[in-house]
Amino acid sequence: MGEHAHKRYVLDPTDLPFAILLEPNGGAPKVHVTRRAVTGDARIAGSLAALLGMVHGAYDGDALFFSRDLMVEGDTGAALALRNAVDDAELDLSQEAARLSGPLARPLQKIFALAEQRTGVSLSRPEETTAW
Repeated sequence: MGEHAHKRYVLDPTDLPFAILLEPNGGAPKVHVTRRAVTGDARIAGSLAALLGMVHGAYDGDALFFSRDLMVEGDTGAALALRNAVDDAELDLSQEAARLSGPLARPLQKIFALAEQRTGVSLSRPEETTAW
């Protein structure tokens, strides 16, 4: 994240009653969830579905921004650095949660898959397909 590694990022799922403050701290990240108004260097706001879809690579961040499904305020360079870092990390939140859940991993993965199917919200990274 270069010069933006110590910025404060507000992730604001507009359809939920809380915001997430992300502080990368140069590799020692801190995450705070709060119901109070929180400020940061950059604010990225959109529906939970849009934010999770972007994290998992199911939705294009530029398309979400230009369709106004995603709003970026403050330091747009910092927001872009965060987006690039998330893209490079190829995060899969359902796999991360399953990895941390020990013997509950398999049932948890099934719950995530069912929830994703029922809600249409991207809870995992789409499977890569190889074009021949």
